Amino acid sequence: MKKFVFIFGPQAVGKMTVGQELAKSTGMKLFHNHMTIDLLEPLFGFTPEMWRLTHLFRQEIFNSFSKSDSNGMIFTKVWYFDQKEDWDDIEKMCQIVSSQGASIYFVELEANVAERLKRNKTPHRLEHKPTKRNMEQSEQHLLDTLENSRLNSKEGEITKENYLRIDNTYLSAEEVAQMIITEFQL
Repeated sequence: MKKFVFIFGPQAVGKMTVGQELAKSTGMKLFHNHMTIDLLEPLFGFTPEMWRLTHLFRQEIFNSFSKSDSNGMIFTKVWYFDQKEDWDDIEKMCQIVSSQGASIYFVELEANVAERLKRNKTPHRLEHKPTKRNMEQSEQHLLDTLENSRLNSKEGEITKENYLRIDNTYLSAEEVAQMIITEFQL
Protein backbone atom coordinates (compact mmCIF):
# COMPACT_ATOMS: atom_id res chain seq x y z
CA MET A 1 0.00 0.00 0.00
CA LYS A 2 1.16 3.50 -0.85
CA LYS A 3 2.29 5.60 2.12
CA PHE A 4 2.39 9.37 2.60
CA VAL A 5 4.34 10.70 5.58
CA PHE A 6 3.62 14.32 6.45
CA ILE A 7 6.30 15.82 8.71
CA PHE A 8 5.46 19.21 10.18
CA GLY A 9 6.68 21.58 12.85
CA PRO A 10 8.23 25.02 13.21
CA GLN A 11 11.15 26.34 11.19
CA ALA A 12 14.54 24.69 11.76
CA VAL A 13 13.06 21.87 13.83
CA GLY A 14 14.61 19.27 11.50
CA LYS A 15 11.77 18.29 9.17
CA MET A 16 13.88 18.07 6.00
CA THR A 17 16.80 16.32 7.71
CA VAL A 18 14.52 13.75 9.34
CA GLY A 19 12.78 13.34 5.97
CA GLN A 20 16.14 12.68 4.30
CA GLU A 21 16.97 9.98 6.84
CA LEU A 22 13.50 8.48 6.52
CA ALA A 23 13.86 8.43 2.72
CA LYS A 24 17.24 6.66 2.99
CA SER A 25 15.79 3.96 5.23
CA THR A 26 12.46 3.40 3.47
CA GLY A 27 13.07 4.19 -0.21
CA MET A 28 10.26 6.74 -0.14
CA LYS A 29 10.73 9.99 -2.06
CA LEU A 30 11.27 13.21 -0.11
CA PHE A 31 9.41 16.33 -1.18
CA HIS A 32 10.40 19.06 1.27
CA ASN A 33 8.53 22.34 1.13
CA HIS A 34 11.52 24.39 0.03
CA MET A 35 11.75 22.47 -3.22
CA THR A 36 8.90 24.60 -4.56
CA ILE A 37 9.69 27.77 -2.60
CA ASP A 38 13.32 27.87 -3.71
CA LEU A 39 12.31 27.20 -7.31
CA LEU A 40 9.84 30.10 -7.44
CA GLU A 41 11.28 32.74 -5.09
CA PRO A 42 14.09 33.84 -7.48
CA LEU A 43 11.45 34.46 -10.15
CA PHE A 44 8.70 36.10 -8.10
CA GLY A 45 10.13 36.96 -4.67
CA PHE A 46 8.01 36.24 -1.61
CA THR A 47 4.86 37.54 -3.30
CA PRO A 48 1.26 36.33 -3.49
CA GLU A 49 2.04 35.01 -6.98
CA MET A 50 4.92 32.90 -5.67
CA TRP A 51 2.66 31.40 -3.00
CA ARG A 52 -0.15 30.80 -5.52
CA LEU A 53 2.22 28.90 -7.79
CA THR A 54 3.74 27.03 -4.85
CA HIS A 55 0.31 25.73 -3.83
CA LEU A 56 -0.54 24.89 -7.44
CA PHE A 57 2.73 22.98 -7.98
CA ARG A 58 2.27 21.05 -4.73
CA GLN A 59 -1.30 20.07 -5.60
CA GLU A 60 -0.19 18.80 -8.99
CA ILE A 61 2.70 16.87 -7.45
CA PHE A 62 0.33 15.30 -4.91
CA ASN A 63 -2.10 14.44 -7.73
CA SER A 64 0.65 12.75 -9.74
CA PHE A 65 1.98 10.92 -6.68
CA SER A 66 -1.46 9.62 -5.74
CA LYS A 67 -1.87 8.13 -9.24
CA SER A 68 1.69 6.82 -9.57
CA ASP A 69 3.05 3.39 -8.69
CA SER A 70 5.39 4.97 -6.12
CA ASN A 71 5.41 3.18 -2.78
CA GLY A 72 5.59 6.38 -0.79
CA MET A 73 6.30 10.06 -0.36
CA ILE A 74 7.50 12.18 2.54
CA PHE A 75 6.34 15.80 2.57
CA THR A 76 7.54 18.47 5.00
CA LYS A 77 5.93 21.78 5.83
CA VAL A 78 5.45 24.38 8.56
CA TRP A 79 1.80 24.12 9.62
CA TYR A 80 0.36 27.43 10.84
CA PHE A 81 -2.21 26.14 13.30
CA ASP A 82 -3.70 29.60 13.80
CA GLN A 83 -4.49 30.08 10.09
CA LYS A 84 -7.63 28.50 8.62
CA GLU A 85 -6.08 28.58 5.13
CA ASP A 86 -3.32 26.25 6.32
CA TRP A 87 -5.84 23.82 7.81
CA ASP A 88 -7.70 23.92 4.48
CA ASP A 89 -4.46 23.27 2.52
CA ILE A 90 -3.61 20.29 4.75
CA GLU A 91 -7.11 18.87 4.34
CA LYS A 92 -6.94 19.28 0.56
CA MET A 93 -3.52 17.59 0.49
CA CYS A 94 -4.90 14.68 2.53
CA GLN A 95 -7.91 14.31 0.25
CA ILE A 96 -5.70 14.25 -2.84
CA VAL A 97 -3.24 11.64 -1.57
CA SER A 98 -5.86 9.44 0.08
CA SER A 99 -8.15 9.54 -2.98
CA GLN A 100 -6.19 6.69 -4.53
CA GLY A 101 -5.87 4.71 -1.30
CA ALA A 102 -2.64 6.04 0.21
CA SER A 103 -2.25 5.78 3.97
CA ILE A 104 -1.28 9.08 5.62
CA TYR A 105 1.04 9.32 8.61
CA PHE A 106 1.31 12.59 10.56
CA VAL A 107 4.61 13.34 12.31
CA GLU A 108 4.87 16.51 14.37
CA LEU A 109 8.32 17.65 15.44
CA GLU A 110 9.06 20.11 18.21
CA ALA A 111 12.31 21.43 19.67
CA ASN A 112 13.27 24.25 21.97
CA VAL A 113 14.05 27.66 20.48
CA ALA A 114 17.76 27.61 21.34
CA GLU A 115 18.23 24.37 19.41
CA ARG A 116 16.18 25.63 16.47
CA LEU A 117 18.28 28.80 16.28
CA LYS A 118 21.41 26.61 16.12
CA ARG A 119 19.91 24.35 13.45
CA ASN A 120 18.84 27.40 11.44
CA LYS A 121 22.53 28.09 10.70
CA THR A 122 23.78 24.61 9.83
CA PRO A 123 25.63 24.20 6.52
CA HIS A 124 23.34 21.25 5.67
CA ARG A 125 20.20 23.40 5.98
CA LEU A 126 21.72 26.29 4.03
CA GLU A 127 22.93 23.95 1.27
CA HIS A 128 19.41 22.64 0.66
CA LYS A 129 17.43 25.86 1.28
CA PRO A 130 18.82 28.86 -0.59
CA THR A 131 16.16 31.27 0.71
CA LYS A 132 17.40 30.62 4.26
CA ARG A 133 20.90 31.91 3.47
CA ASN A 134 19.96 35.45 4.48
CA MET A 135 20.63 34.59 8.12
CA GLU A 136 19.36 37.85 9.59
CA GLN A 137 16.03 37.54 7.78
CA SER A 138 15.70 33.81 8.49
CA GLU A 139 16.42 34.18 12.20
CA GLN A 140 14.12 37.18 12.51
CA HIS A 141 11.29 35.25 10.86
CA LEU A 142 11.83 32.35 13.26
CA LEU A 143 11.72 34.72 16.26
CA ASP A 144 8.73 36.69 14.92
CA THR A 145 6.63 33.55 14.55
CA LEU A 146 7.19 32.78 18.23
CA GLU A 147 5.18 35.93 18.96
CA ASN A 148 2.72 35.95 16.04
CA SER A 149 1.98 32.33 15.07
CA ARG A 150 1.32 28.89 16.51
CA LEU A 151 3.48 26.29 14.78
CA ASN A 152 2.88 23.30 17.05
CA SER A 153 -0.48 21.75 17.84
CA LYS A 154 -2.28 21.88 21.14
CA GLU A 155 -2.75 18.68 23.10
CA GLY A 156 -5.49 16.61 21.42
CA GLU A 157 -5.87 19.03 18.49
CA ILE A 158 -4.78 16.51 15.88
CA THR A 159 -7.19 13.61 15.89
CA LYS A 160 -5.82 11.69 12.91
CA GLU A 161 -5.41 7.95 13.38
CA ASN A 162 -1.73 7.78 12.43
CA TYR A 163 -0.20 10.62 14.44
CA LEU A 164 3.12 10.83 16.26
CA ARG A 165 4.57 13.83 18.11
CA ILE A 166 8.30 13.88 18.84
CA ASP A 167 10.36 16.38 20.80
CA ASN A 168 13.61 16.04 18.87
CA THR A 169 15.57 18.71 20.72
CA TYR A 170 18.16 16.15 21.85
CA LEU A 171 17.67 13.47 19.19
CA SER A 172 19.52 12.90 15.93
CA ALA A 173 17.66 12.78 12.64
CA GLU A 174 18.55 9.07 12.42
CA GLU A 175 16.98 8.39 15.82
CA VAL A 176 13.80 10.27 14.90
CA ALA A 177 13.53 8.46 11.54
CA GLN A 178 13.86 5.12 13.33
CA MET A 179 11.11 6.12 15.80
CA ILE A 180 8.81 6.92 12.85
CA ILE A 181 9.65 3.65 11.09
CA THR A 182 8.97 1.67 14.26
CA GLU A 183 5.75 3.49 15.19
CA PHE A 184 4.16 3.19 11.74
CA GLN A 185 5.86 -0.07 10.66
CA LEU A 186 7.33 1.55 7.57
